[in-house]
Amino acid sequence: MAEQAVQTVAEAPAEAAAPAPAPGSRRRPVRRGRARWLAVVPFFVFLAVGFGLPAGTMAYGAFTAVDPTTGATVFTTDNVTGSLSGVYAGGLARSLELSLLTALLATLAGTVVAQALVASKRPALRRAVVSACGVFANFSGAPLAFAFIATLGTTGTLTKLLSLGSTGFSLYTFTGLVLAYLYFMIPLMVVTVLPALDGLRSQWREAAASCGATRGQFWRHIGVPVLTPSLLGGAVLMFGTAFASHATAAVLVGGSVELITIQIANALNGNVLAGQENLALAMSLNMVVVALLVMAVQIPLQRRSARWLG
Repeated sequence: MAEQAVQTVAEAPAEAAAPAPAPGSRRRPVRRGRARWLAVVPFFVFLAVGFGLPAGTMAYGAFTAVDPTTGATVFTTDNVTGSLSGVYAGGLARSLELSLLTALLATLAGTVVAQALVASKRPALRRAVVSACGVFANFSGAPLAFAFIATLGTTGTLTKLLSLGSTGFSLYTFTGLVLAYLYFMIPLMVVTVLPALDGLRSQWREAAASCGATRGQFWRHIGVPVLTPSLLGGAVLMFGTAFASHATAAVLVGGSVELITIQIANALNGNVLAGQENLALAMSLNMVVVALLVMAVQIPLQRRSARWLG
């Protein structure tokens, strides 16, 4: 009996130190994992309905056509082939040209303005300019086109005041469209690149100056290499913004400048030929491909910029 009592006393602390697991404790991680997945289900539903369904419908329509004889729907590549040939290929090329030119000009001008704000010693001036850029960056579409027509149109205020008609200037051309796009793209670039310029640490300038580097050498060897991902990312964003814009060009130039967005609208409305809806879907698919390429370039640039300036 004594030996059994000693053995019981010796085993008691061990049992107290390792209490039995509570009922259902092993199931908590599984339940938490399920709860996390359930929390994002509404997002995936919205993504499927808002993006997946339209994209699938567009892709299906781009590769199908209705047989005029039997009325049956058949798969074909004629729509995609037609969207990449003739006047439609010209519209795509013109849109790419407009987007590249305006993206380049907006990147250069916006970076200069943003650097001037960073170097400025007047906080009130910076707040005023940043607020104005935020407003101008969102002022586009039909209101912007009407404002430009009233200012620089054939009977516009500045056209009469500066006698621009005698110089051969016309707002309803490719050049006028570039000016209209730059009105909202330059402020957008300022807002985009300003945080990157603020991210250049003053210690880098001080270290470069202590090593005898000039201001030009600092920008050439430190500033520009660090800012390159941010600048390229901003340029890609400007390209995508210009490429997807429609209302400003539609109101300002109409059909005088062939752009893919205007051609899509004309095909959907039957303004050129009736029954061209699937061709419009094929042109929309081309725009989606370009947008995906833009995103494929922009996302790595954003990550690299965040790694340097974060």
